[in-house]
Amino acid sequence: MRAVVQRVSQAFVEVKGHTVGAIGHGLVVFLGVGRDDTEQDARYLADKIVHLRIFADKEGKLNRSVRETGGAVLAVSQFTLWGDCRKGRRPSFIEAAPSEPARRLYEVFVQEVKALEVPVQTGIFQETMAVHLTNDGPVTLLLDSRKAF
Repeated sequence: MRAVVQRVSQAFVEVKGHTVGAIGHGLVVFLGVGRDDTEQDARYLADKIVHLRIFADKEGKLNRSVRETGGAVLAVSQFTLWGDCRKGRRPSFIEAAPSEPARRLYEVFVQEVKALEVPVQTGIFQETMAVHLTNDGPVTLLLDSRKAF
């Protein structure tokens, strides 16, 4: 499972012109589920993201997590994180999970973040979405549950 995590001062996601999820300060998490991912991958990434110390403390050092700051998470599914661009000019998505297993693991991720006491808003799985955000920092991180990078 892969994630692009961005620290934001605000973010919202629209589907067909309607806002379906919005947060104030917190994290936007673009989440891509791979073909071989399991619930263990979803739980690992949820725990990792909720406890990442990427918010400033009183001294300006990155020592606080989204949970410690009272922030929220906006989780957006994004299968294109599994796009392989090494050959040719058209990305291959063969390593992305099929839609139903991906939906189930995306929902496991969302439930795990909620269980860790962080409010979660979401986009809509398999919809075309417009994601609006104000990156704070900017702070943007790439995570992979199999630690490929």
